[in-house]
Amino acid sequence: MRKYIYQQPNWPQFFWNNEALLFLLGKVRNMQGKLSGKMETLGFTLRSEAQLETVSLDVLKSTEIEGKLLHPDQVRSSVARHLGMEIVGSVASDRDVDGVVEMMLSATQQYNQPLTKERLFKWHSAIFPSGQSGMYSIITGNWRNDSTGPMQVVSGAMGKEKVHFQAPDASTLPLEMEQFLDWFNHEESLDPVLKAGLAHLWFVTLHPFDDGNGRIARALTDMLLARADESPQRFYSMSAQIRMERKEYYQQLEKTQHGNLDVTTWLLWFLNCLLNALIATDQTLAKVLDKSHFWEIHAHTSLNDRQKRLLNKLLDGFDGKLTSSKWAKIAKCSPDTALRDIQDLIDKGILHKESAGGRSTNYELEKQ
Repeated sequence: MRKYIYQQPNWPQFFWNNEALLFLLGKVRNMQGKLSGKMETLGFTLRSEAQLETVSLDVLKSTEIEGKLLHPDQVRSSVARHLGMEIVGSVASDRDVDGVVEMMLSATQQYNQPLTKERLFKWHSAIFPSGQSGMYSIITGNWRNDSTGPMQVVSGAMGKEKVHFQAPDASTLPLEMEQFLDWFNHEESLDPVLKAGLAHLWFVTLHPFDDGNGRIARALTDMLLARADESPQRFYSMSAQIRMERKEYYQQLEKTQHGNLDVTTWLLWFLNCLLNALIATDQTLAKVLDKSHFWEIHAHTSLNDRQKRLLNKLLDGFDGKLTSSKWAKIAKCSPDTALRDIQDLIDKGILHKESAGGRSTNYELEKQ
C-alpha cells in the first residue's frame, strides 16, 4: 500500500489543473508588478530601508516557524552589515544568526546562479555552525544518513507520538537530489511562481538534511520568487505569511504528501499565501515611509546617540511598553540619565506619557 507521494509510480511527475490556478496566478503576477512599480518610485535610501525590513522579517519568521527564536536586533544588524548599510544601534550578532542571513541573501542576491549540492551544503553548514541542533549533534554539509532511524515528522508526548510524515530512505537521496537539482536549474517552461511552489513541496518531501529543511526550502522559494521578480531586492516576505498561516501550512503539506501527484490544492494554497504576503507588504512599506517622514521632520533636532537609537527602536516597532527602566537597560545608562533623555524628548514634542495608569510610567511617540 502506497502511503506517501514519493511512493507513487510516476514520482516526481507532478500535475495540476491549470485552469483552476490561472485566475489566482494572474492576481499574484499583477500584484508583483504593482509592487515593483511602487518601489521604483522611491529613492535608493527608502528602497534599501524597505529591503532591510523585509529580509530581517523573513529571517526571523522563517526561523520562528520551526519554533526557534532569534534576537531581532542581531538579525537586523547582521542583515544591514551584509547589505553594506549603516544603521543606528547596530549590535554584534551570533554566528548562527549570521548563517541564516547569509543563506537568505545568497538565495536572493545570487538568484540566477545555479543551485548545486555544494551550495546547499554551504547553506546547511552556515545555519548550523556548531554542528548542533539544540542538544543534538547532526550531520552538517551533507545529506542525512538515517543512522538513528528513518527521518520522521512527529508530534505528541514521548511514547504517544503521532507520525505525520516519513521521508524517503537516505540511500535514495543522492539520486533524488540530483533529479531535483537538474529540474531546479533547467526547467524553464514553468512560470517561476508555480515553480517556487513546486520546489518548496518537493524539497521538504525529500527532507535531505538532518535539520533545517524548512528554512532551506523557504530560501529556495525566495530564490525562485526573486527570479519571478527579476530582482535581488525583496519587498515582501513569504516566510512571514507562512508563519501567520502555519497551522494550515503544515496541514496542506501533510495532506499533499499523503496524496497522489495532483498538487492543484497545494498550489492554490501557495498562491493564496503569496497573495496575502504581497498585500501585507503595504504595512512594511508604510512603516518605512513613516520612519523616513519622522527623520525628515527631525533632521535638525538636537538628539544624542542614545535618543536616536531608542527612537529608531520605537519606529521599528518596540516590543512592549517603553519605560525609563527599559530605556536605561537598552541604552546602557543610569536611570537618572534615562529620565533626562526621556524628559528632553517630551519637551521637544517627540514623546509623551501614556495616559493609561499603572505601577510604571510608559512613554510613546507623538503623532507627527
